[in-house]
Amino acid sequence: MKPATHPNAVRIRDLLATAGIASNVVEFERSVRTSKEAADAIGCSAAEIAKTIVFRSTADDGAVLVIASGDNRVSEAKIAALLGEAVGRADANFVRAATGFVIGGVSPLGHAKPVRIFLDEDLQRFEIVWAAAGTPYAVFPIAPTALKELTGEPWSDIRLD
Repeated sequence: MKPATHPNAVRIRDLLATAGIASNVVEFERSVRTSKEAADAIGCSAAEIAKTIVFRSTADDGAVLVIASGDNRVSEAKIAALLGEAVGRADANFVRAATGFVIGGVSPLGHAKPVRIFLDEDLQRFEIVWAAAGTPYAVFPIAPTALKELTGEPWSDIRLD
């Protein structure tokens, strides 16, 4: 683990600081693209990883981000019900165009285009969670309360039962 140097990770660090959130963006030599990879590298449980899954709205073709606990599977039906429209999985090209990030590095902030965000209420189980910082090699710790303030979104039940 080392301080962030990748331009995307540095931008996320700066955006966090501008938002008044003290956080240390770090990079790893190995991928932290998946919840398991990130948890293994950080030394925490997969549940403590705030993974970002991008869906594509079928109504307006917009990006819908779900920031979920790393041990949860996301219910597309619950997301569609919360959104009031159907959603589908987004491919890598859509994710990059909508967020500015590659899959495995999608940050909760700093997106290329406006996105709709849903926060998994299960993240509240932890004092600190770890989120992607713009690359598949960079993450940052954040309190769930700060994540909620940062996104301005409420907690939602999004877990696949």
